[in-house]
Amino acid sequence: MATTTDPTFYFTIEKPAMAEFKERGSKFVAFAYPIETTDDFKKLLQNLKKEHPKAVHHCFAYRIGTDGNNFRVSDDGEPSATAGRPILGQIDSKAITNTAVMVVRYFGGTLLGVPGLINAYKTATTLALQVVPIIQKQVEEKYSIHFDHTQMNEVMMVMKQYNCTIITREMQLFCHITAGIAKSRLQEVLYRLKELQQVDVEKIK
Repeated sequence: MATTTDPTFYFTIEKPAMAEFKERGSKFVAFAYPIETTDDFKKLLQNLKKEHPKAVHHCFAYRIGTDGNNFRVSDDGEPSATAGRPILGQIDSKAITNTAVMVVRYFGGTLLGVPGLINAYKTATTLALQVVPIIQKQVEEKYSIHFDHTQMNEVMMVMKQYNCTIITREMQLFCHITAGIAKSRLQEVLYRLKELQQVDVEKIK
């Protein structure tokens, strides 16, 4: 299990993973994904529903961010608290965030009952999270940076030096990038950018 008391870092899964669990004819297929935003999640869920149209349930849970407030669970028609909560419980037991797990169920003809369902969704999630490495990542703040194209080299040098994440970039006469800046290096990066001429830096809420 990953744990950290350092607010500048968090743990998440390295890449998507999949695992399958069978119980009395029913098949539970768990898909785990690293995500950054709820929009990321919505797209993944839409795709999963297209890929598994014959599944009777598409249950899920996700947790985003480090404050503990951004999470969601869904039983998608299963009895209340038999799917989404057990899935979230496994995400939390690994102390990871920015992670979504979706479990699709193909019904096998036998009702599993509440304890059986809780166990099946929990086990499928556990198996998926067991096969993927957990990595430590820096907590980043998002900033919008506008600058003249003549400043591009200096701005990009600062981005590279402090391992900032470039989320979007528009490189024209006037350039604009959206960047994730590590919380632990934020003051240094902002100071360096403010030293440059004609560079506007704005925090994204």
